[in-house]
Amino acid sequence: MRGLTARQAATRGISSLAVAALAIGVLPSLGSGVAGAQGGTISYTKATASNKVAETDVNGGQKIVSVWSDAMGAEIPSIVQPPANGNRNAPVLYLLNGAGGGEDSATWQAQSDVTRFMGDKNMWTVTPIGGRGTYYTDWQNYDPNVGTNIVKKTNKPLKLETFMTWELPFQFENHFGGSVDENRKRGIAAISMTGTSVLNYAEHAPGRFQFVGAYSGCAETATPIGHAAVQVVTQFTGGPNLDNMWGPFPGQGWTDNDPVAGAWKLKDKTPVMYITSGNGLPGPHETLDNPRIDGNVGVLANQAIVGGVLEAATNYCTANLGRRFNELGIPGDKAHFNYRPNGTHSWGYWQDDLHDSWPHMAFALGV
Repeated sequence: MRGLTARQAATRGISSLAVAALAIGVLPSLGSGVAGAQGGTISYTKATASNKVAETDVNGGQKIVSVWSDAMGAEIPSIVQPPANGNRNAPVLYLLNGAGGGEDSATWQAQSDVTRFMGDKNMWTVTPIGGRGTYYTDWQNYDPNVGTNIVKKTNKPLKLETFMTWELPFQFENHFGGSVDENRKRGIAAISMTGTSVLNYAEHAPGRFQFVGAYSGCAETATPIGHAAVQVVTQFTGGPNLDNMWGPFPGQGWTDNDPVAGAWKLKDKTPVMYITSGNGLPGPHETLDNPRIDGNVGVLANQAIVGGVLEAATNYCTANLGRRFNELGIPGDKAHFNYRPNGTHSWGYWQDDLHDSWPHMAFALGV
């Protein structure tokens, strides 16, 4: 499915991702037709309303799996790494990107060793592409100014929580293994913006995920600091009217999507959780020889200063969630909090978080 013209790709229900998104981790492009990028392009078959799952094999044993969303009237592709043992009914880790939603170069595949680390695990790893600046939530109204490319595919309100908690697991797991029941284990892990989202998923869909990992996600939205975090992310990535997301602030929509406010929902049905934050001070990944910094003093300063401020705010939210869990008596053998002694809002720490959370994830998912 390579070498097609844009017109051929469109007429055959094929779209494209940059090859580098899989080979060397450069950003994927999700527009119609064939997109150019370092290393060329890779075409994938798009799911449709009548064919809700379409898979395309790519180099290195990975796949692009497109899943149709009835709620949004659009297809969403994912980068998928199959389990090492080839078991189609293996547990699934849904691993979400942050504020860029996988639509920029700040992706798990580009910025971490996830391909190698998960490559020998007997588990599916599914990373959806799309959702920039959306908080991966269900929006109340359509807003064309949301940063994600998904708004170009539909005129319906974004329903990304519905997609992530129901449509994607149901369609993906039925297609691969044919099992979406209590015997099929699944986890979800996310960073930064979507670290907030997955905490909401745990509260809104109890029992859906047996493991939830929230790495540097602000656990508040209905407080001034939580609302400010949402504003920073959404305005930076598009500039939508936030009344279209959860209604006017303050308001019930914001409270309903505040993980600290909704923590009581986890008291009687707590998944295994791994929740992390640094304190914003420079740590082991704030060095010039960090390969993500590559000797660039400006990049180092940005990571230390901007990343430090962001992580300090995240640390505040995370501590409030931890205190609320303690008040509710949610046991520490279920909800594991890792307050890193130092560290900023950056990829080196999130890669560490994935590694450090693996034993808890493996236990929860029976791997």
